[in-house]
Amino acid sequence: MKVHHLNCGTLYPLGCGKMVCHVLLVETGNGLVLIDTGFGPKDCDDPARRVGSSRYLIRPVLKREEAAVHQVERLGFRRDDVRHIVITHFDGDHIGGISDFPEAQIHVTAAEALGALRAPSRGERFRFRLVLWAHGPKLVEHTPDGEKWRGFAAAKELDEISPGIALISLPGHTRGHACVAVDAGHRWVMHCGDAFFHHGTVDGTAPMPRALTAFESVTAFDRKMMRQNHARLTELYRRREPDLFMVCSHDPTLYEQAKAVT
Repeated sequence: MKVHHLNCGTLYPLGCGKMVCHVLLVETGNGLVLIDTGFGPKDCDDPARRVGSSRYLIRPVLKREEAAVHQVERLGFRRDDVRHIVITHFDGDHIGGISDFPEAQIHVTAAEALGALRAPSRGERFRFRLVLWAHGPKLVEHTPDGEKWRGFAAAKELDEISPGIALISLPGHTRGHACVAVDAGHRWVMHCGDAFFHHGTVDGTAPMPRALTAFESVTAFDRKMMRQNHARLTELYRRREPDLFMVCSHDPTLYEQAKAVT
């Protein structure tokens, strides 16, 4: 499968420097698959309603040309070529563009659907914005069962989408957060979503900005699980497996490296 790396939302959070919304576009034999969407054109048109007060903290640039739907079309595809969207979690900077692909199935963990759509806690009711799925997307919920995968207890093979795409439950940032692994042929690309925010967390080459550390902690659904995820992903990264490349959603360094090597 061919994997395209897209930046579908540039951010300048206070004290954090430039960040990206790293989205994968995967060409499969069954059509196109998006891993997250980043922001969409509707977010650009109505940020107050769709992004909310968090826009003052994360400071998105909101350029229409960065929207996944426009980047898909610039690559020569149609929006209805996108048959499936696999979501790491339901924060707005990851699902803002799902309404641009109304025919696509939206794949998510059952725990994330519980936390976002049925909002069992006060914090989740404040966090998630119902307007982003008011169009009635075709949700497909997945439970975290499957085979062991590179030290993780279970990876759910999404064979109904295409062989070589796996959903790995990794709650912490949100109730049902997941990583998504894609077999790009010569290596797997593991999109870790917001399981970590900065390359220094896993490679130890640079400290994470204090403001970003604080933001990651404040937005975590479960801080203990967040720290456990950091440890697990650091261990995996430091094994330096040649057929695995790890990325996260917002780190521009990993985004540029991914474009160069995958």
